[in-house]
Amino acid sequence: MRQQRLNIREEAARCLLCEDAPCTKACGKGDVARAIRAIRFDNAKNVWRWTADCTDADLERAEQACIHYDQPIRIRELLVPSPSCKGEVRGGLEITFCGIPCENPFFLASSAVCTNYDMVARAFEAGWAGVFYKTICKQDINEVSPRFDAVKDGTTFAGFRNMEQLSENPYDVDFDILRRLKQNYPSKIVIASIMGQFEEEWIELAKMAEDAGCDAVELNFSCPQMRLAGMGSDIGQDPELVNFYTSYVKRSVKIPVIPKMTPNITQITRPAMGAYFAGADAISAINTIKSVTMSPEAEVSGKQTLSGYSGRAVKPIALRYILEMSMDPVINGSHGKPVELSGIGGIETWRDALEFLQLGCRNVQVCTAVMQYGYRIIDDLILGLQTYMAERGIEHLDDLIGEQLPRFVKPSDLDRETIVYPKIDRERCIGCGRCYISCQDGGHQAIAFDYDSRQPRIVGTKCVGCHLCRLVCPTGAIGLTNRIPKKDKKE
Repeated sequence: MRQQRLNIREEAARCLLCEDAPCTKACGKGDVARAIRAIRFDNAKNVWRWTADCTDADLERAEQACIHYDQPIRIRELLVPSPSCKGEVRGGLEITFCGIPCENPFFLASSAVCTNYDMVARAFEAGWAGVFYKTICKQDINEVSPRFDAVKDGTTFAGFRNMEQLSENPYDVDFDILRRLKQNYPSKIVIASIMGQFEEEWIELAKMAEDAGCDAVELNFSCPQMRLAGMGSDIGQDPELVNFYTSYVKRSVKIPVIPKMTPNITQITRPAMGAYFAGADAISAINTIKSVTMSPEAEVSGKQTLSGYSGRAVKPIALRYILEMSMDPVINGSHGKPVELSGIGGIETWRDALEFLQLGCRNVQVCTAVMQYGYRIIDDLILGLQTYMAERGIEHLDDLIGEQLPRFVKPSDLDRETIVYPKIDRERCIGCGRCYISCQDGGHQAIAFDYDSRQPRIVGTKCVGCHLCRLVCPTGAIGLTNRIPKKDKKE
């Protein structure tokens, strides 16, 4: 069963997620493209919603209509009916953030995905709860071309490099956009992201955000590619400057103030502490990570530069910083009022979002996934999280916030007296020898390989339970045994 799920995910990942998909048109009785997208975004349990009325002949027509550049997606294998999965998913995802009621925890991050009225309006219509609008400043922004680059995994981004800076609109135009958005979508959350060059600018922009009816203001202390010194991540790396500018803004407006932290620092809790003592209502983290890619296609008139990195590759780093802030006794309110967290970094699926929530975030912001796949991913973010909560019998999203924090301890507090051995499933093993190669050259030489039968074997006297073999196995044929004391180590 596990092998079947793995194959389905791999095949769904090949789908190009076409606009006005020919496969759906050819099927005629269901939304084939929507069902495949559900699998792609970790929502396979709900595939029946879009294919319940499809016959095998319908799916065959859909497969024949596939316009994939390589070979058609194996639609009939992907969309096998699963009646046992049927059931209505109920329950809302309502939550408060800085005391503001939100219909769900999914927001657009301040970036290229929200730069004008029409874009944000379409996102709101699609189901996004709110927006951290593209950062507004008073400086003239003159962008380069090209400004994006990507590290590819097939047709998708494993990581995304972005040289874009702030909003190119005149600042008064942006605040008019925010005013109209709040007027026309009063139930949605409109947050202005701002960046000043000195204290008077920070105050002026924050007041303009408040006058425009924004629900809150985010202070961008974190952009890694600002043209002028003393802005963006230059501030976010200095706890005193974070405290200084946050204090100024906090004293000037009544709406919630949300500093945005940079990951380009060793200890994020230091600037976060500066924000806390300045009275910040929440913290956004993380912005993009300073990076270099060497693609000639990304050169600007033959030159390259440092710029921000985002996408799936940065999620573990983002989670690390969220964890550090959530575990800090001052920031988490162990000795006073807590600072709420808004999580950013590599969120594509509902499960990604769940991890941020379980580490203490009250909402999440999405950018790179929207740039790849569009606002439509909100459907699977919402439905996937609702399905997860229904399966666990959880009625309120608040019950998930921070629930995984008790599981995290210092390295010195981890159990070092027991071991978990890997176990090979002979039915799934295809005899490729990947586990043997990795263990020989990157592990503890604890796997023997019979070349005649092409069967690997765990050597218990050498195995240290590192599980490199399990991670490299392409078929999921290596699992876990029970944890036992090291004194009972296999001989």
